[in-house]
Parts: sequence; structure tokens; C-alpha cells
Amino acid sequence: MKGGSVYIMTNKPHGVLYTGVTADLAARVFQHRQGLGSKFCKKYNLIHLVLAEPYPTIEQAIAREKAVKEWPRLWKLQLIHAANPEWLDLYEFLNR
Repeated sequence: MKGGSVYIMTNKPHGVLYTGVTADLAARVFQHRQGLGSKFCKKYNLIHLVLAEPYPTIEQAIAREKAVKEWPRLWKLQLIHAANPEWLDLYEFLNR
């Protein structure tokens, strides 16, 4: 079984948020940065990866993504602040 990741993209700190799930985080974020990941990300220029949570299976990642998508915005902001208080673009740290 292949793992997966839940991730959050943004355009700036405290900006528009997009929550997604993927089996290949580096490739998916690269797509978003090229304007190919999703219409929503392209529309709002969501090119900064600010949260990434790896899971052992894609099924676990999908379940987590569904849960996080239902959360209020404040909870998502708190999740990002706990893991990445400086809102760094984590894409720069991914092993490609």
C-alpha cells in the first residue's frame, strides 16, 4: 500500500486556504504552483504549501482530508500555526 499526504495551500499568511490529499506531495504541489493543480488554487494563486501531514495509507489520508475540510477556518489556522508558525512555504523543503 502506498501512503498519502493531506496538505494545505495558501496565497499568503492567513489568506485563502485549500485542503487537498495526494499520494505524491511534491508532484501535486508542483502542479498547483504551475496553475495546473485545481481551478480553485489557480483562481486564488494558492502556491504556498503551509501544512503537510503524511499518512501510512492513502485511505487514512483521504479520511483526514475529509475531516479537515469540514473544520471551521479557525481550526485550520490553528493547525497551521501549531505546525508552521512562521507560515513558511514548505515546498522548498520537500525532497524531490
